[in-house]
Amino acid sequence: MSSDAVVLDVVVPAFNEAQRLPATLLLLRAALAGLGVPCRVTVVDNASTDGTAEVVSTALPGAVPVRLLWCGERGKGFAVRTGVLASDARYVGFCDADLATAPDNLGQVLSLLVDGADAVVGSRAHPRSVVQERHSLLRRWGAVAFRGAVRQVVRSVGETQCGFKFFRGDVARRAFAPLRCGGFAFDVEVLGRAERAGARLVEIPVNWVDVPGSRFSPVRHGWQSFVDVAKIRWRLRREDIAPALPSTMPMPVVTLPVASDVTRGAAAVGLRP
Repeated sequence: MSSDAVVLDVVVPAFNEAQRLPATLLLLRAALAGLGVPCRVTVVDNASTDGTAEVVSTALPGAVPVRLLWCGERGKGFAVRTGVLASDARYVGFCDADLATAPDNLGQVLSLLVDGADAVVGSRAHPRSVVQERHSLLRRWGAVAFRGAVRQVVRSVGETQCGFKFFRGDVARRAFAPLRCGGFAFDVEVLGRAERAGARLVEIPVNWVDVPGSRFSPVRHGWQSFVDVAKIRWRLRREDIAPALPSTMPMPVVTLPVASDVTRGAAAVGLRP
């Protein structure tokens, strides 16, 4: 690849995120700038009604460029798909606009992808993850039940819903192109497709903080997510996915320690409540 080719493209789906995006872009770009390879941030405006687009279009120039894409089809999954399919980077992934998952292990993510991982999945269920949450007991039990349902679709990682996932470019495009679920369970469909295609999924610990203002509502979205997982399971069972990689067997989870902070401390400020 040429020296100007993007090595890592980070997609940020954004619906009415004008307030949080400035700090998110600052921290994310700082983390990516420390990797020493050409990187890019791609913000996908998911039909916002606030100033999300203006925040991105007026971002200051820097070592890590920021581009803006538009997705008129509502749904986080569709927004991420728009960014992934528009990327020509060697590796592409996504993180949430609230940056609940600190970007302090992007260096580890890149190293794993370079060393041969097909997908790197951040997981709050990893025994070495640091998780600060304020969820109710009902939501916690709901999460346990949801993970049980997801195991019928994705078997090689312990958790699918942390918004911090990165892929080899061709693997990502193959998994996202036929995406049908645009809701909060879209991760299950993407990882299920990647796993069935023989991709090697590596699960890593994350530093995660429950940032106020989450779009997910247990009442409005909880049952729908279970329904979506059932639909995904039914759909994937009926699809004949030809193996894209040498093996079609799901790879075992790889347990790895948290990498050093590549932001040199920048991840400790700005978005931590």
